Amino acid sequence: RTARGKPIINLLPLEKDEVINAILPVSEFNDEQFVFMVTSSGTCKKTSLTNFARPRKGGIIAIELRDGDKLVGVEITSGEHDIMLFSANGKSIRFKESDVRAVGRTAIGVRGIKLKDDEVVSLIVAEQDSPILTATEKGYGKRTALDEYRAQARGGSGVISIKTSDRNGKVVGAIQVTDEDEMMLISNKGTLVRARAVDVSIIGRNTQGVTLINIAKGEKLVSVAKIAETEEEDAEGEEQAIEE
Repeated sequence: RTARGKPIINLLPLEKDEVINAILPVSEFNDEQFVFMVTSSGTCKKTSLTNFARPRKGGIIAIELRDGDKLVGVEITSGEHDIMLFSANGKSIRFKESDVRAVGRTAIGVRGIKLKDDEVVSLIVAEQDSPILTATEKGYGKRTALDEYRAQARGGSGVISIKTSDRNGKVVGAIQVTDEDEMMLISNKGTLVRARAVDVSIIGRNTQGVTLINIAKGEKLVSVAKIAETEEEDAEGEEQAIEE
């Protein structure tokens, strides 16, 4: 946990100022799945997974970016999900994935959400009716029922997901969670806090939320991520069930 890790440049030939934004595990490249991408400007793009089946040593283009834009979220989808985008200023939009037609790798994409002096920070592919957890840079957040985010046409201005007040600061991330999920909260000072999603209150969209993590002076929350259940944890749970 305290190790420094290995520089990614030793594994991948990154260009200057280029960073890794997403890692997707893929077992099979089939034409029934898609790679769905969103950029900070709110541009969305959907490309068949088969278009990535033959990568080159130096990589291949996944999306053409405009000047000043950057990739912020990537997911593998079936083409039939609901897509949700969340912005730093607390806006969100939910629309049908079918509203975005599949295009080639080098295409730019289409508008997912209309933004003004704002940027997208999270992409969620909604898969069930579980709540949405939103977190802000000053350590506050909340869970909100999925049905409070009504579906609308792609490219709109969206609705408020959380109040970005002086107390809260900007939104740093949003994830979909169940009562059984745990999450990791990470600060810019390297502090990691593991918490249970069920301990976070479920309240409405247009609210400020509750404390998720205590932030020290000069520190900011920079990321929130759902912790994947490991096979070891699954086995431990099965053993406990047998013993009981």
